[in-house]
Amino acid sequence: MTKTLAFLNSWHDELPGFYSELKPTPLKNARLLYHSRPLADELGLDASLFDAQHTGIWSGETLLPGMQPLAQVYSGHQFGVWAGQLGDGRGILLGEQQLADGRKVDWHLKGAGLTPYSRMGDGRAVLRSTIREFLASEAMHALGIPTTRALTIVTSETPVQRETVEQGAMLLRVSESHLRFGHFEHFYYRREPEKVQQLADYAILHHWPHLLGLNERYELWFSDVVERTASLIAHWQTVGFAHGVMNTDNMSILGLTMDYGPYGFLDDYQPEFICNHSDYQGRYAFDNQPAVGLWNLQRLAQTLSPFIPADRLNTILDGYQPAIMRAFGKQMRAKLGLFSEQQNDNQILSELLALMSKEGSDYTRTFRLLGLTEQQSAASPLRDEFIDRASFDAWFARYRERLQAEQISDAERQRKMQATNPALVLRNWLAQRAIAAAEQGDTGELEKLHQALLQPFTDRQDDITRRPPDWGKRLEVSCSS
Repeated sequence: MTKTLAFLNSWHDELPGFYSELKPTPLKNARLLYHSRPLADELGLDASLFDAQHTGIWSGETLLPGMQPLAQVYSGHQFGVWAGQLGDGRGILLGEQQLADGRKVDWHLKGAGLTPYSRMGDGRAVLRSTIREFLASEAMHALGIPTTRALTIVTSETPVQRETVEQGAMLLRVSESHLRFGHFEHFYYRREPEKVQQLADYAILHHWPHLLGLNERYELWFSDVVERTASLIAHWQTVGFAHGVMNTDNMSILGLTMDYGPYGFLDDYQPEFICNHSDYQGRYAFDNQPAVGLWNLQRLAQTLSPFIPADRLNTILDGYQPAIMRAFGKQMRAKLGLFSEQQNDNQILSELLALMSKEGSDYTRTFRLLGLTEQQSAASPLRDEFIDRASFDAWFARYRERLQAEQISDAERQRKMQATNPALVLRNWLAQRAIAAAEQGDTGELEKLHQALLQPFTDRQDDITRRPPDWGKRLEVSCSS
């Protein structure tokens, strides 16, 4: 079956000087712990590839025909400070799989050993962080949020030092591209604007081919990058996702969620939620993500200034706030079951969020229960979630009055709301439970959680959709996660 896989290497062939060629450094006594069967099917991969005899493919030991492995170089701003050269410090781009439908996707091995860009790192990943990224990327995909994907988890007996000694692991990450804001920054700050433009040409050729030959192709391309970034972050805010490390080197040109580390989904609704224990100033707090998205786009715009006029760049950037507000407004109306626009819609949402913030209401559970509302009934299962019943009743009366202005039945609205408001998100305590079991060799919890995350809009009777236990709210994750 491996002979039917076709790999291209456009980054290698078209961008010399943008990477270092090198092979992965395999883990010792590696074994395939788990893989995503749905993604494998999407990629047209035969089940036999995931047998024990093919572990080398996923552990960096075996290169498939056509692969030309390399580590990309890029730079970036980290926590708002210019960090200089970064690059793939523990990742190797193996090649780009050519799919039957004409698309191509990167195969990127994370935890693949030392590279010229490892700096003070060891080039490795640990099982804990690998499982977290696997679950998060697959959960986000099932929620309909643009993201990189995760195919395989490999574990080993190789010890890796983090806060403690942990098991070394690898993740095979799949993405349409790993092109980052930081790629453009790297060559801009090296005073090589021709290479910045070469990257833009590469991006347009492979991902925006409809713009080829147009006089304003660069402006149109950057405008779409702004639109994609705005849409992505609106999705994050809508579902209650905090990325945790929105450095420019972690921002995808294609508007994908990438580089999952100390992320967190909201449990209690806390707008100022900081999921990254290393984010001492709260730069990447949940409610600050839209502003950071614009700041990052401004850094990208600066790199494009040699070939896009400054006034055009500023005009395009001015479109970010309206774009994110449009996307957020549309998605939040859907969460509220409002399918037309009225002037007081934002007030209804703001009042609900204020109530939730005051009481620390569970974000996911609140919107899921809201979907059971009947517009002619003052009774609601959501009422019991609030201590201040009088304030809730006053808001709920206004909300029901607003629903009655919609020309839609309760049954149809409830169906649409249940397809918009997930019953399940990847809470940190769920990930930690799967990690703890996997570290002991038991993948049962991992598989159970993964399968549940693939159907996030389905109600369940087990504990996966319940509120987190007290210990689950006290979990701390940092950049090493």
